[in-house]
Amino acid sequence: MAGHSKWANIKHRKAKQDAVRAKIFTKISREIMVAVKAGGPDPEANPRLKAVIQKARENNIPNDNIQRVIERASGAGNNTNYEELVYEGYGPGGVAVLMNIMTDNRNRTASEIRHIFSRNGGSLGETGCVAWLFDPRGLIVIDKAELKADEDEVMLTAIEAGAEDVKSDEESMEIITQPDDFDQVKEALEAAGYPIAMAQVTMLPKTTVALTGDEAAKMLKLMEALEDHDDVQDVYANFDIDLAEMA
Repeated sequence: MAGHSKWANIKHRKAKQDAVRAKIFTKISREIMVAVKAGGPDPEANPRLKAVIQKARENNIPNDNIQRVIERASGAGNNTNYEELVYEGYGPGGVAVLMNIMTDNRNRTASEIRHIFSRNGGSLGETGCVAWLFDPRGLIVIDKAELKADEDEVMLTAIEAGAEDVKSDEESMEIITQPDDFDQVKEALEAAGYPIAMAQVTMLPKTTVALTGDEAAKMLKLMEALEDHDDVQDVYANFDIDLAEMA
């Protein structure tokens, strides 16, 4: 299993524990506002908003807070417009980095992201330089420590529901789907009672770059800095770092 999947799982669990932090709420609030402006305030008629609301709930954001953001986004006095951008770059060791950005000032954001890369042994690249190395996929991670069923049963449930691939290691099972099949596979696994540690539509790398030592440490610092930036909604990278070294 690629090191970045491990990283994503670690970050997801940490985010759920620290969901009260302002940064997480700020980022999800932006997603809600963009979704409302694009498709309206009714989640049943706006699939994007429905998905963001689910994400907010998974991060333990109260329903009242979610509703307030929706109301603010749909109000006549809201003149804030966030631009959605994709940034691409390279980390230590030539690792490909892909970022989804939401900003109300693209010049400021570009300058700040460029500085983060240069400070952590990487460089911001041109449009299209690394995007081809990633494919959109649904990713569902099952925690083996909490799994009561046999692995073969989980695999069979996932495949029958439409999963594309199932991988396994000592700690977890990784179920990969096409984006359109993600919801039905996730619902099938939830209905069967399997312990889902993480579930999201993401960008998975076609190939990975193995990192150790100083390069691994710099790459993790770069990921931390990018994910900590308010305008960066998602960060994807194709590094592979041994879990023990990552810890």
